[in-house]
Amino acid sequence: MPAEWEPHAATWLTWPRPDGISFPGHCETVSPVYAGLILHLTEAEEVNINVWDGEMEASVRQILAGEGTPLERVRFHHFPAYEPWCRDHGPVFLVREKNGRRERAIVDWSYNAWGGKYPPCDLDDAIPRHVAKWRQLPLFSPGIVMEGGSLEVNGRGTLLTTTSCLLNPNRNPGLSKMEIEKHLREYLGVDHVLWLGGGIAGDDTDGHIDDLTRFVNPSTLVTAVEEDPADANYAVLQENLQRLGHFRDVDGKRFRIVPLPMPGAVEREGRRLPASYANFYIANRLVIVPTYRHKKNDKAALEILQREFPSRRVIGMDSTELIRGLGSFHCITQQEPAP
Repeated sequence: MPAEWEPHAATWLTWPRPDGISFPGHCETVSPVYAGLILHLTEAEEVNINVWDGEMEASVRQILAGEGTPLERVRFHHFPAYEPWCRDHGPVFLVREKNGRRERAIVDWSYNAWGGKYPPCDLDDAIPRHVAKWRQLPLFSPGIVMEGGSLEVNGRGTLLTTTSCLLNPNRNPGLSKMEIEKHLREYLGVDHVLWLGGGIAGDDTDGHIDDLTRFVNPSTLVTAVEEDPADANYAVLQENLQRLGHFRDVDGKRFRIVPLPMPGAVEREGRRLPASYANFYIANRLVIVPTYRHKKNDKAALEILQREFPSRRVIGMDSTELIRGLGSFHCITQQEPAP
């Protein structure tokens, strides 16, 4: 599994259904966020969008055209899914060099909507198979539950994840930690699995890594840190920070750790939402970063990430509507590596 910053052929997304459960009654306010994201992405790469049917495709085309999106850079696929979280139900791509040629394949993890929380999810679970057939790529099916948002790799043999998610009995209750690591090594080509603890408040995924800690290059991690001891995220993020200080890469070297602020408590209708700047998406030449109308910390997070990605343009996009669905830009995207 290549690192996210390696060259992309495309980004995959699944357009939200108006009658889905992720944005009940709010699809009209979320659609412009998707459209804005896609407009940025088409500057850098092709965009593939899974839609329910031809009627949805026509509607989305109209929305994108209204934003001035170059539709020749967008492909639509009638691959229906109930919910839009393509990071978790979409294909995980692999690459290898063989006889001087670069080959690609897809891993089709089983998907159970984060531990059976939001049935049905059979259509979402089928997305990787549709994509593999369309791209005519080999498909590997490990037969265990796994979500893309729970996996973070540096493309050099190291994978980062959390115990609160992967060891949760609502995923693979019959598998031990050692057995899960074996699957990760065999199907993602990693040598080294590092485990953080728990996730942030409001995260219904049981602690996805992409809200916590991300690789920005093979030897550097940015990690969310909450500075307010009274905040619900303070203790868990401090514990993760402590663990990171002890981690080593495959060569036994420490990682460089860069703290990333949190946006403070983001709430809607009395509910804490899992708002985090770590949920950014790395595209060709771009990094899309969620912002949350916290002027000071939005600015600080963007400045930090721009320093860490000096060759890419870091773009802050308001995610206060998107986070209603308990995810942000990394959660709705899935990168396809270049052939």
